[in-house]
Amino acid sequence: MASIQDVAQLAQVSTATASRALSRPDMVAATTRERVLSAARELGYQPNVIARSLRQGETRTIGVIVTDILNPFHAQLAKGIQDAADRHGYTAFLFNSDEDPAKERRAIDTLRGHLPQGLIIVPTSGARENLAALNGVPIVELDRMSGTPDVTTVTADNSGGATAATRHLISLGHARIGMIVGQQDISTATQRHGAYRAALEAAGLTYDPALVLPGNHREDDGHRAALRLLTLPEHRRPTALFIGNNEMTVGAVLAARALNLRIPEDLSIVGFDDSRWAQTMNPPLTVVAQPTYDLGTCAAEQLIAQLRHPRDGPPQHHQLSTTLIVRHSTSPPHTPAPAHSH
Repeated sequence: MASIQDVAQLAQVSTATASRALSRPDMVAATTRERVLSAARELGYQPNVIARSLRQGETRTIGVIVTDILNPFHAQLAKGIQDAADRHGYTAFLFNSDEDPAKERRAIDTLRGHLPQGLIIVPTSGARENLAALNGVPIVELDRMSGTPDVTTVTADNSGGATAATRHLISLGHARIGMIVGQQDISTATQRHGAYRAALEAAGLTYDPALVLPGNHREDDGHRAALRLLTLPEHRRPTALFIGNNEMTVGAVLAARALNLRIPEDLSIVGFDDSRWAQTMNPPLTVVAQPTYDLGTCAAEQLIAQLRHPRDGPPQHHQLSTTLIVRHSTSPPHTPAPAHSH
């Protein structure tokens, strides 16, 4: 890739003159300017807007790292961030970590090379260590909390949502309620699991660890976990599942279909996260909905506010409400007809 030095050499001017001709053309004689532009076109030179902004003290870029951009939840977060950044004249650089702390670290290292003004991150389990490399850069943690000191957080009410989901299933008469959980070193997963357990115990139901399996936030792992739970002996098999995120819910629904289980007659399902597919599947899915787009916009607004007015006080923690949306994937547990005696 051609550099400004290459352009200057071809145009037979100094590097400073070539730079001025491209960034402040009014300060350069017309003939010189045309020579520099001609050289830039010939070499296919692309000016480094970020570097120029830094020199002028006007960089308006923020980094964004999400864990799974293919997940509709993360895509909506990213859209909320981007729209808010655009409104304020900022550019967002988006990276995907795939739940991998090493990949997250590489993204952070790449971003450091671009010197963003701030970072919005959906943290992996290794984020606290990784973020130590960004000394002095304002950070907003979105959706999850890594425990990194002095960062603003924007999260949903995970405990409230999981409590509402579990109570809904209990109110229908379910006593064997299984859960497919996310990684237990991730704050959202531990909060949802903890609230599920507390809601069972508050209702006088026994928490059974055998009915709780990891789905690691992934469709494939959710599918495997559901198959294991749904092939337990009938007296131990759950009559309802509460599933900790959208991707794992997809896997669980596919597992139920593979086993020819009817939803909700044979199995009630509540998922965490709403989506178009959850609304349009047959039957439409009962879910805990998060204000996903609003979470993204709130994170961007908080970061940009910090950039414009640096705070000396403690970090802020914003929690947005979740909503239980009852559709048709939940019903009272099916009671088999008594066997006829002969």
